Amino acid sequence: MARILVVDDEIGIRELLSEILYDEGHSVELAENAAEARAARLRYRPDLVLLDIWMPDTDGVSLLKEWAAQGLLDMPVIMMSGHATVDTAVEATRIGAVDFLEKPITLQKLLKTITTALVRPSNASSPPAGEPQRGTLAGAAGAAPAAQHSTAIEPPEASSDHSSSPLNAISLDQPLRDARDEFERIYFEYHLGRENHSMTRVSERTGLERTHLYRKLKQLGIDASRRRNLASSSS
Repeated sequence: MARILVVDDEIGIRELLSEILYDEGHSVELAENAAEARAARLRYRPDLVLLDIWMPDTDGVSLLKEWAAQGLLDMPVIMMSGHATVDTAVEATRIGAVDFLEKPITLQKLLKTITTALVRPSNASSPPAGEPQRGTLAGAAGAAPAAQHSTAIEPPEASSDHSSSPLNAISLDQPLRDARDEFERIYFEYHLGRENHSMTRVSERTGLERTHLYRKLKQLGIDASRRRNLASSSS
C-alpha cells in the first residue's frame, strides 16, 4: 500500500507503530533520530512520514522546516508528541504538516489519520521518475500487479495441481493473524528457494527493504542463512 517513514527516538513506539503498519499492509522504514530521517528522505520519497516532535538531536519541527526549505516536503507529514503545546502544533501545521497526533495514540485515531493523509492531494503525489513504489505481501494492492502475487506462490509446474499446494495445509479455523503468518512463511520460503537464498533478489521480488525482510524472516522463524549451510555441507 504505502511506504511510511516512522521517526521516533523511543524504540517501543517505533516497534509498535511498525507492527501496526505492517499489519495494515504498509512498507515501513524506521528512524530513531533526525539524522537517520534525513538520510532516509534523501534515499527515497516516502508516501507518508510519522514524525516525533521531541528528539535528542534535532526536534521534529526543525526537521520539518529543513525539508520545507530544501524542497523535500513533498509528502504528507503527521507530527506526534506527548508534550507539545497548541502553539507547537499550529506552527508545525503552518510549516506543512498535515496533522498532529497526541500521545498516547489510539489505534483508531492513528489509522484514520493516516488514511486521510494518504488520500489528501499533495504537490508531488507521485514518486520521482525511476523510483518504484513498492508494496508488501499483506498490501497486495501495491504497485506490483495482483497477478504477479497470485502466480508467484507456487512454481509454474505445480500450479495446475492445487491439491498438492502447501497453501491447502493452512487451517481456516484459526485466527486471521495466525493464518496470515503461515501464508507469509510459505510465501517467503518459496521466494528464498526460488532465488537461491539471495537476500538482494528476494528483497526485490517481494518489495521489502532488506532490513525489514530480515526482521520479517526472523519473526516467522525462517533461517535466512540456509544457503550458506547447504553450501558448507556440500563441500
